[in-house]
Amino acid sequence: MTERDRCSSGRPGPGDAGDGQAVLSPSTREGTGPVPATGGVLEVALYVHDLDRAEEFYRVLFGWATIAGDERFRALRLPGAQVLLLFLTGASSEPMEAGGGTIPPHGARGSQHVAFKVAAGDLGAWRRRLAAQGVAIESEVQWPDGGRSLYFRDADGHSLELVTPGCWSATY
Repeated sequence: MTERDRCSSGRPGPGDAGDGQAVLSPSTREGTGPVPATGGVLEVALYVHDLDRAEEFYRVLFGWATIAGDERFRALRLPGAQVLLLFLTGASSEPMEAGGGTIPPHGARGSQHVAFKVAAGDLGAWRRRLAAQGVAIESEVQWPDGGRSLYFRDADGHSLELVTPGCWSATY
């Protein structure tokens, strides 16, 4: 059974028993009325090997303020009421009690990717800023709808992207 078949049929496939992954049944997907609205993405998490080094990279390069943190994580305030969470790799692999409940375990391995929106007119300033901070541009992409992307890496090897409008025609 393929992933598409499994999701379409609502029957669990290999690896679904007890792995915490939701599989929507046809009765769940259909006939439940309108989908409630979401307000966008509030938090994005990256998993890093050295919290202090990662925090410094994002604070210096982007100018974002640290708003919370401890030995496991740092939270940085981004424009648009968003938060970048930096977690020490492995430090969030167990449930954590938090005031009014329990935060489930989470994590990731390998290189992750995050794209940050920038104005088209600021792309040159970003090229200069990256160069001044010693951050190499790994790739530049010209998108069919007119947007441009600059790709580079943080100290943990995560792929970061600065993208101008015209990347996703229906959204940005």
